[in-house]
Amino acid sequence: MTDMAPATQSRALATTDTHRGAVQSVDEQVFVTVYVADQLFGLAVERVQDILIPEKIARIPLAPPEVAGSINLRGRIVTVIDVRTRLGLPPKKTKGNIMCVTVEQGAELYSLQVDSVGNVQSLPVSRIEPNPSTLDPRWRGISSGVVRLEEELMVVLDIDAFLDFGD
Repeated sequence: MTDMAPATQSRALATTDTHRGAVQSVDEQVFVTVYVADQLFGLAVERVQDILIPEKIARIPLAPPEVAGSINLRGRIVTVIDVRTRLGLPPKKTKGNIMCVTVEQGAELYSLQVDSVGNVQSLPVSRIEPNPSTLDPRWRGISSGVVRLEEELMVVLDIDAFLDFGD
Protein backbone atom coordinates (compact mmCIF):
# COMPACT_ATOMS: atom_id res chain seq x y z
CA MET A 1 0.00 0.00 0.00
CA THR A 2 1.32 3.43 -0.89
CA ASP A 3 0.74 6.64 1.02
CA MET A 4 -1.08 9.34 -0.89
CA ALA A 5 0.51 12.77 -1.12
CA PRO A 6 -1.36 15.71 0.40
CA ALA A 7 -2.84 18.21 -2.04
CA THR A 8 -0.20 20.84 -1.34
CA GLN A 9 2.84 18.59 -1.69
CA SER A 10 4.88 19.61 -4.70
CA ARG A 11 6.48 17.52 -7.36
CA ALA A 12 9.83 18.53 -8.79
CA LEU A 13 9.99 18.44 -12.56
CA ALA A 14 13.22 18.69 -14.47
CA THR A 15 13.30 21.05 -17.42
CA THR A 16 16.10 21.73 -19.84
CA ASP A 17 17.11 25.24 -20.83
CA THR A 18 17.97 24.79 -24.52
CA HIS A 19 20.13 27.92 -24.63
CA ARG A 20 22.39 26.93 -21.77
CA GLY A 21 21.89 23.14 -21.66
CA ALA A 22 21.24 23.41 -17.90
CA VAL A 23 18.68 21.38 -16.02
CA GLN A 24 16.60 23.30 -13.52
CA SER A 25 14.00 22.18 -11.00
CA VAL A 26 10.51 23.71 -11.03
CA ASP A 27 8.09 23.03 -8.19
CA GLU A 28 4.75 22.33 -9.78
CA GLN A 29 1.41 20.88 -8.71
CA VAL A 30 -1.04 19.31 -11.14
CA PHE A 31 -4.77 19.53 -10.43
CA VAL A 32 -7.94 18.04 -11.85
CA THR A 33 -10.43 20.91 -11.76
CA VAL A 34 -14.11 20.56 -10.96
CA TYR A 35 -17.00 22.97 -10.51
CA VAL A 36 -19.49 22.91 -7.68
CA ALA A 37 -22.10 25.70 -7.64
CA ASP A 38 -19.99 27.79 -10.06
CA GLN A 39 -16.95 27.55 -7.76
CA LEU A 40 -13.75 26.07 -9.17
CA PHE A 41 -11.98 23.47 -7.05
CA GLY A 42 -8.63 21.80 -7.68
CA LEU A 43 -7.96 18.17 -6.69
CA ALA A 44 -4.39 16.89 -6.68
CA VAL A 45 -4.13 14.72 -9.79
CA GLU A 46 -2.19 12.00 -7.95
CA ARG A 47 -5.26 11.42 -5.75
CA VAL A 48 -7.72 11.02 -8.63
CA GLN A 49 -8.44 7.42 -9.61
CA ASP A 50 -11.28 7.85 -12.09
CA ILE A 51 -13.75 10.33 -13.59
CA LEU A 52 -17.16 8.89 -14.42
CA ILE A 53 -20.88 9.34 -14.92
CA PRO A 54 -22.50 6.68 -12.73
CA GLU A 55 -25.43 4.77 -14.16
CA LYS A 56 -27.15 4.32 -10.81
CA ILE A 57 -26.40 5.42 -7.27
CA ALA A 58 -27.85 3.06 -4.65
CA ARG A 59 -29.12 4.80 -1.51
CA ILE A 60 -27.58 3.77 1.80
CA PRO A 61 -30.14 3.66 4.66
CA LEU A 62 -29.32 5.86 7.69
CA ALA A 63 -26.24 7.37 5.97
CA PRO A 64 -25.29 10.98 6.73
CA PRO A 65 -26.93 13.55 4.40
CA GLU A 66 -23.71 14.14 2.42
CA VAL A 67 -23.51 10.45 1.47
CA ALA A 68 -25.47 10.23 -1.78
CA GLY A 69 -25.17 6.43 -1.86
CA SER A 70 -22.85 3.88 -3.39
CA ILE A 71 -21.88 2.63 -6.82
CA ASN A 72 -20.15 -0.46 -8.16
CA LEU A 73 -16.92 0.50 -9.90
CA ARG A 74 -15.31 -2.50 -11.58
CA GLY A 75 -16.36 -4.81 -8.76
CA ARG A 76 -15.56 -2.43 -5.88
CA ILE A 77 -18.19 -0.70 -3.79
CA VAL A 78 -17.56 3.06 -3.84
CA THR A 79 -19.21 5.58 -1.50
CA VAL A 80 -20.56 8.63 -3.34
CA ILE A 81 -20.24 11.95 -1.49
CA ASP A 82 -22.48 14.85 -2.53
CA VAL A 83 -19.98 17.72 -2.49
CA ARG A 84 -22.75 20.36 -2.50
CA THR A 85 -24.28 18.94 0.67
CA ARG A 86 -20.88 18.49 2.32
CA LEU A 87 -20.10 22.18 1.66
CA GLY A 88 -23.49 23.40 2.91
CA LEU A 89 -24.69 24.45 -0.55
CA PRO A 90 -28.23 24.09 -1.91
CA PRO A 91 -29.04 21.12 -4.16
CA LYS A 92 -28.48 21.48 -7.90
CA LYS A 93 -31.57 22.97 -9.55
CA THR A 94 -31.31 21.25 -12.90
CA LYS A 95 -31.28 17.52 -13.33
CA GLY A 96 -28.82 15.99 -15.72
CA ASN A 97 -25.84 13.71 -15.79
CA ILE A 98 -24.14 13.31 -12.45
CA MET A 99 -20.37 13.69 -12.69
CA CYS A 100 -18.13 11.95 -10.17
CA VAL A 101 -14.42 12.12 -9.47
CA THR A 102 -13.20 9.00 -7.68
CA VAL A 103 -10.41 9.35 -5.13
CA GLU A 104 -8.75 6.88 -2.79
CA GLN A 105 -8.26 7.40 0.92
CA GLY A 106 -6.50 4.53 2.62
CA ALA A 107 -8.05 1.35 1.28
CA GLU A 108 -11.41 2.99 0.54
CA LEU A 109 -12.66 4.57 -2.68
CA TYR A 110 -14.91 7.63 -2.61
CA SER A 111 -16.57 9.25 -5.58
CA LEU A 112 -17.10 12.99 -5.22
CA GLN A 113 -20.32 14.09 -6.92
CA VAL A 114 -19.65 17.43 -8.62
CA ASP A 115 -21.54 19.67 -11.06
CA SER A 116 -18.93 19.37 -13.81
CA VAL A 117 -15.33 18.40 -14.44
CA GLY A 118 -13.01 21.00 -15.92
CA ASN A 119 -9.52 20.12 -17.10
CA VAL A 120 -6.07 19.29 -15.84
CA GLN A 121 -4.24 22.40 -14.63
CA SER A 122 -0.51 22.51 -13.91
CA LEU A 123 0.53 25.38 -11.63
CA PRO A 124 3.66 26.45 -9.78
CA VAL A 125 3.34 25.65 -6.06
CA SER A 126 4.31 29.27 -5.33
CA ARG A 127 0.91 30.38 -6.71
CA ILE A 128 -0.96 28.53 -3.95
CA GLU A 129 -1.87 31.15 -1.35
CA PRO A 130 -3.20 30.64 2.18
CA ASN A 131 -6.97 30.60 2.61
CA PRO A 132 -8.41 34.10 2.86
CA SER A 133 -9.88 34.95 6.26
CA THR A 134 -13.19 35.69 4.52
CA LEU A 135 -13.54 32.12 3.27
CA ASP A 136 -16.46 30.32 4.92
CA PRO A 137 -15.15 28.36 7.96
CA ARG A 138 -16.59 25.09 6.59
CA TRP A 139 -14.69 25.64 3.36
CA ARG A 140 -11.53 26.77 5.16
CA GLY A 141 -11.47 23.42 6.98
CA ILE A 142 -11.34 21.45 3.73
CA SER A 143 -9.11 23.77 1.72
CA SER A 144 -5.32 23.77 1.69
CA GLY A 145 -5.17 27.12 -0.10
CA VAL A 146 -6.41 29.09 -3.07
CA VAL A 147 -5.00 30.00 -6.47
CA ARG A 148 -5.87 33.21 -8.28
CA LEU A 149 -6.39 32.43 -11.94
CA GLU A 150 -7.07 35.00 -14.65
CA GLU A 151 -10.85 35.00 -14.29
CA GLU A 152 -11.59 33.04 -11.12
CA LEU A 153 -10.37 31.74 -7.79
CA MET A 154 -9.56 28.04 -7.49
CA VAL A 155 -10.00 26.48 -4.05
CA VAL A 156 -7.47 23.68 -3.51
CA LEU A 157 -9.43 20.81 -1.96
CA ASP A 158 -7.71 18.94 0.87
CA ILE A 159 -9.18 15.52 0.11
CA ASP A 160 -8.21 14.00 3.47
CA ALA A 161 -9.90 16.82 5.40
CA PHE A 162 -12.91 16.72 3.09
CA LEU A 163 -13.39 12.98 3.70
CA ASP A 164 -12.82 13.23 7.48
CA PHE A 165 -16.28 12.60 8.90
CA GLY A 166 -15.04 12.24 12.48
CA ASP A 167 -16.29 9.41 14.67
